[in-house]
Amino acid sequence: MKTIIEPFRIKTVEPIRMTTVAERRELLQRVGWNLFGLHSDDVMIDLLTDSGTSAMSAEQWAAVMRGDESYAGSPSFYRFESAVRELMPFRHVIPTHQGRAAEAILFSIVGGPGKIVPSNTHFDTTRGNIEATGATALDLVIAEAHDPDNLHPFKGNLDLERLEALLKERGGAVPLVMLTITNNAGGGQPVSLANVRAVAELAHRYGKPLIIDACRFAENAYFIKCREPGQGERRVVEIVRDLFAVADGMTMSAKKDAFANIGGWLALNDDALAAAARNRLILTEGFPTYGGLAGRDLDAIAIGLHEIVDEQYLRYRLRTNEYIGERLIALGVPIVRPVGGHAVFVDARRFLPHVPPRQYPGQALAVALYEQGGIRSCEIGTVMFGLRPDGTEVEAPMDLVRLAMPRRVYTQSHADYIVEVFAELRERRDALAGYRIAWQPQRLRHFTARFEPLA
Repeated sequence: MKTIIEPFRIKTVEPIRMTTVAERRELLQRVGWNLFGLHSDDVMIDLLTDSGTSAMSAEQWAAVMRGDESYAGSPSFYRFESAVRELMPFRHVIPTHQGRAAEAILFSIVGGPGKIVPSNTHFDTTRGNIEATGATALDLVIAEAHDPDNLHPFKGNLDLERLEALLKERGGAVPLVMLTITNNAGGGQPVSLANVRAVAELAHRYGKPLIIDACRFAENAYFIKCREPGQGERRVVEIVRDLFAVADGMTMSAKKDAFANIGGWLALNDDALAAAARNRLILTEGFPTYGGLAGRDLDAIAIGLHEIVDEQYLRYRLRTNEYIGERLIALGVPIVRPVGGHAVFVDARRFLPHVPPRQYPGQALAVALYEQGGIRSCEIGTVMFGLRPDGTEVEAPMDLVRLAMPRRVYTQSHADYIVEVFAELRERRDALAGYRIAWQPQRLRHFTARFEPLA
């Protein structure tokens, strides 16, 4: 059949509080026009992030009840470790309370002033944890990634020529090479298996480990199955194992492709680096067999790792976002194409051409979406990536609004409503004005900055 249905039944529901445009205007003013400041009860459809917002399955909730809360050596940890190693064959698996904790531990050891950490595109917390040590987070994604209309099937690929030039010229400053799958900041775009292997070969030739930021590894693997020559007949599980077979470690937020509401891990093959990471973990997170998590969380992650590689689910997951993207394109709303795995990225700079980047068109569109329809989204542009560590501001390569779909939460009628709100905004987009920042922190300003409308 052509209709792709949700591959699950809904067993428990949660009411949505319906708000009015007038109420939402007042709420926006109260939080300084920063959508992170809203109470979630005041949001009708929450597309701020797909991180930690998944609906857990009946099997995951059953696993929660089996969780063992022993401080050290809990059976929950060993079930978690086994589930990770079934897909990612690393020697050391170190649990953390979420992905940014894994990043913080890793870069507290390998980072520092003068160091350079290349990747296809670092996302916000990765970049923040690198820069907090005094190191430089360098993006080396292929040129096609900066063209929203380019239909390259793997716009998350890392530019091999630029990486080799960096390793030749400044290899002594590079402690490791990173690769984010899928490439969130670039529109949720996948990385090909061929590119992962080529990056690994290049990194290893220069004596550098490859660390994969693997938050959406299953979505990336399904894209490989659908788009990469020679991969179409292979199982997703096999592709996942191939992705990690050439890597030396990974950071992971289990709040994405493990269906968990909390959790993550750092996995490594290097014994000395793993020992240093565990020492740091004990200082900041907890004992190495719980790492800041309850045993019940570890068990939920273990089940989620089995469920995420279900190909029927992955087909439905990617198709959900394609459906929204196709409807928006039909309306004339510019988006990043092809549609990403976890989100639709709207090109706010082109949707609001009268709002210059320094007036934050992504923020203007995100605020308008909430005001018009109660939809919370996330700016991925000059607000998020425009503030350098020295305090100067630059324009981001693109100003996007991310509509991140929580896993197993919303239905097609919610998707149709999202499209309808965009149709309303399209009719009055010329009246939407930009914003100025009234206050901002030194780093990761998008989380807590306060804004003021320019009109």
